[in-house]
Amino acid sequence: ELKRCSINLNCHSLADRDFKLFVLNAFERYNIPYDKICFEMIESVAIIKMEYTIDFMRTFHRLGCSFALDDFGRGFASYGYLKHLPVDIVKIDGTFIKDMRADPVDVAMVSSIKDVAKALGMQTVGEFVESDATMTQLGNMGIDFAQGYGVAEPALLDDFKPL
Repeated sequence: ELKRCSINLNCHSLADRDFKLFVLNAFERYNIPYDKICFEMIESVAIIKMEYTIDFMRTFHRLGCSFALDDFGRGFASYGYLKHLPVDIVKIDGTFIKDMRADPVDVAMVSSIKDVAKALGMQTVGEFVESDATMTQLGNMGIDFAQGYGVAEPALLDDFKPL
């Protein structure tokens, strides 16, 4: 019944040639709808073995999975890689979000990342949102989603109640 489930990937998984077959087999074995899975990876992981990463992403993208680039903005080469990775969602690093109400440079960084992501047809997520004021500011800037304690505290799925 979940709309989407996000699964974090690490560089060891993406660099393992058998991992793609393992995941394909899991989808088939457990009858998992591809469109309900979003694979997340941090930028540095995505570029370590770029050819394997892109191959993995293209395979599962064609099947209906989505991809999120987590903690985006930490690396200086971020925009260059963003153009070439088949990513659907950019999760803006929380270090830019948490102090943006008091720091105009953080606002400019968040706005810049949002503008580039939108130009590439990607959705955006503001991480580390801890207050209604920050969530409102992100909404006014055009950020699509918010993630953090200001949205909801982590909870067991058994305790999940839709907002």
